[in-house]
Amino acid sequence: MEFWETLTHAVFLQNALVAGILASLGCGIVGSFVVVKRIGFLAGGIAHTVLGGMGIAYYLDKNPFAGALVAALLAALLIGWVSLRWREREDTLISALWSMGMAVGMIFISQTPGYNVDLMSYLFGNILMVSREKLYLMGAVDGVIVLTVILFYKQFLALSFDEEFARLRGVPVTFFYLLLLCMVALTVVLLIQVVGLVLVIALLVLPAAIAGQYMGSLAGMMLLAAILGSAFTSTGLVMSYEPDLPAGSTIVLVTGAAYLLSTLGTGLRQRWRVRRQIQTR
Repeated sequence: MEFWETLTHAVFLQNALVAGILASLGCGIVGSFVVVKRIGFLAGGIAHTVLGGMGIAYYLDKNPFAGALVAALLAALLIGWVSLRWREREDTLISALWSMGMAVGMIFISQTPGYNVDLMSYLFGNILMVSREKLYLMGAVDGVIVLTVILFYKQFLALSFDEEFARLRGVPVTFFYLLLLCMVALTVVLLIQVVGLVLVIALLVLPAAIAGQYMGSLAGMMLLAAILGSAFTSTGLVMSYEPDLPAGSTIVLVTGAAYLLSTLGTGLRQRWRVRRQIQTR
């Protein structure tokens, strides 16, 4: 009750709720592609190279999230090129980029004159500190993602399920694959505001994975994933408020618990159906 009473007049809580919903919209759309395409490891590589861009931007006295956006897009293009050209070595190369991005970020942050940045807010998020200006930025990023998917939905659909079929139909697979990874990069920047770099993959992938257990179409999966993500971020925010727990970590715990329960329930339901079919025979 204390959370809801405070929400009526506390702007920072209102901003936090809106930020969770905006982040969930991007997650629902892009996370569904990540799950169907099975590129979670590539998304993790993009996410963890972002700290390098944030550290460099902070060192140069620039906006850290502008650095995050540039680093995420560059990492998406580089990782996409590596994935397309050197598939047999992509795991090793992505792991190298992953660790190097984190290391570069920490080095530049540590060498910043008058070092006073809260590194934990970058790594684990601080949704309660999201400003109104950042909400506008998140809304703009969501708009770009939604518009891109609406314009090229059929191409992304073909790419996600059958690359060879897409090539035979004349779809420029390389271009749309890199474009998809760029959308992953934009979503990662959205999620930094909510759960930070370390936990970003959980919120990107798990709501979409749950939605995939119940939806038979990609569009339905996106819609349900966005709704679930909004529910999880809001629930985690409410649960973390009164005991003063880290909001980002609580959101991820709620999301992970929901995924485990959904997976267990789906497995039990499938076993029950199999047994019932055997009995009816």
